[in-house]
Parts: sequence; structure tokens; C-alpha cells
Amino acid sequence: MPRFEPKNPDYRAVATAMFEQQRAMKTLGISIARLEPGEVDLAMDYSADLTQQHGFIHAGIITAALDNACGVAAFTLMPPGAGILTVEFKTNLLAPARGERFAFRASVVKPGRTMTVCEGRAYAADDGKETLIATMTGTLMALTSREGASPEKGVRRSLIG
Repeated sequence: MPRFEPKNPDYRAVATAMFEQQRAMKTLGISIARLEPGEVDLAMDYSADLTQQHGFIHAGIITAALDNACGVAAFTLMPPGAGILTVEFKTNLLAPARGERFAFRASVVKPGRTMTVCEGRAYAADDGKETLIATMTGTLMALTSREGASPEKGVRRSLIG
């Protein structure tokens, strides 16, 4: 996997602050487990409140977490003052989302000035064994020089995932 050089020397603080502004991630109990330039691991514990009719974590929750992971990974490579917005993603659900804990790992495949392509993988962990449950390919757009695009300003109109 290629190593990327962040355009913002404060990428870690800015990406963490942007993530912390997202109420949806707090509601789902998702947190950052690891953060590097162009890469992120998010974590979530099992919660019955997030399940569908068979007791598996709902596919919408898995997709939201993967989308967010791709967004955070891409955001770590954005210049200061930029925002980020998902413009497209494709998810493959590979296995039922059952486990004690879930990991959502994303990495940048191709960074760009405007568009960045990322890949994400979701894993369910149970009894110390991880199972790949979903994959995602996403395209994210840098929002620059637009009012409300900078997550550093705390503007709610900034979007990710």
C-alpha cells in the first residue's frame, strides 16, 4: 500500500475534530481506532438497537460506517480548510453482520485534487476471529473555497459520508 503525504500538517487533529462533529457516528457508537495519512480504522461494539429482523447489524449501519471510514481516510489528505463529500459508493455485503465488535478499515487508492477514490472493508469480530462482512469502493470530493465547506469552522452544512 502506498504511503501518502498529508497536505495539512494538522491532518490528525482536523480529521478527528471533523469526525467528532458527526452526531450520527456518536449515535451508532462508532469511534476512531487508528488514523494515518490516507488510512483509518473505525470501531463499533455490537448493539441490539442497530439490528435488523434476524439480529444482524443492519446493512444500512454497515454501509454508513464504511462510507464514513472512506470519507475520513480521504479527508486526511485534503488541504487545510477543505471539506469532504461522498459523491458515489458501491457496497458488497458478503456475510451476515454478526459479532461482538466491528471494524471498518478504509484506505485511499487514488488521491486527487478534487476527487479521491477509497476502498473500505468491514469485519465482524467474534471470539477473537475476524470475518470480512462487506467491502466498499467510494469516490469522495474535496470541497474547497465554499462557504460552509470547512469542518474547522464547525458549520453543520459540511458533509461527510
